[in-house]
Order: sequence, then structure tokens, then C-alpha cells
Amino acid sequence: MTHDPSAAETAAADPSLGELVAAATRDLSTLMRKEVELAKLEIKRDVVSAGKGAGLLGGAGFTALLAVIFLGVAAAYGLAELGLDLGWGFLIVAGGYLLVAGVLALLGKRNLGKVGPPEKTIATLKDDASWAKHPTKQPIKNASDPPRETATPQA
Repeated sequence: MTHDPSAAETAAADPSLGELVAAATRDLSTLMRKEVELAKLEIKRDVVSAGKGAGLLGGAGFTALLAVIFLGVAAAYGLAELGLDLGWGFLIVAGGYLLVAGVLALLGKRNLGKVGPPEKTIATLKDDASWAKHPTKQPIKNASDPPRETATPQA
């Protein structure tokens, strides 16, 4: 004897539109939560690695600073061995350090003077804002933007 399901039994077995939307929303929420959890784990690993690297670079910099100090003391004593008074040897070494510091400061100031606002980012943000206000209009093309290639139909 075969059982022919009635329309009521079929409707009860098929989920309703509301149930489908609820399931999709729940699945999307779970997916987003898992993606955020994965991103947190990856970022934590990267931050720990970067922290270790920064600590090691800091240690290397401190050790190099100590080496420079000892080399300066050795240079002052070397000048004293050449016949200069020890005080004059230290004064000459300190002058050399000041000269190097001045050159580095000038180079650093010159490089900092080159830093400006992120012009392309500002322009694209303005384009995005204007598009958000009027989504049907094309963004204003800046003269500095490279020409965009358009697809041409082939004959």
C-alpha cells in the first residue's frame, strides 16, 4: 500500500520562507563570527611575531650603541697614544659624533619635508562620497589618474 502524502504533510515537511531566511541569517552570522575569529588568531600571531622582531631589533640597536661608545673611547685613547692629551682626544671624538649627528638630522629633516597628505586616497574618498550621494553619476576623473581601458566590441 502506497502512501500518497497530502498537501498538508508536504507543506509541513518543506520549510517556509521565514524559516529559510532565518536559517540563512543564522548561517551567515556563524560564518561571519568564524571569519572574525580566524582574523583575530592570524592578527594575534602576526603581532606576537612583530613584537619579538621589534624586541630583537631593539636589542641589536642597544648593542650597536654600546659598541659605538666603546669605539669612541678606544679612538680617544688611540689619539692619546699618538701624542695628544687624553682630554683633546675625547673632545675630537665628541666633535666627530656631533658632526655625524648633524648630518643625520639634516637628512632626516629633508626626508620629513617630503611627507605630505595621501593625495590619491583623499581623491578616491571624495569620489566615493560623491558616488554615495549620487550613485547614478560617474565619478569625476582627476587629471592625475591614468586613463582607464575600456572594452571595445570586436567585429
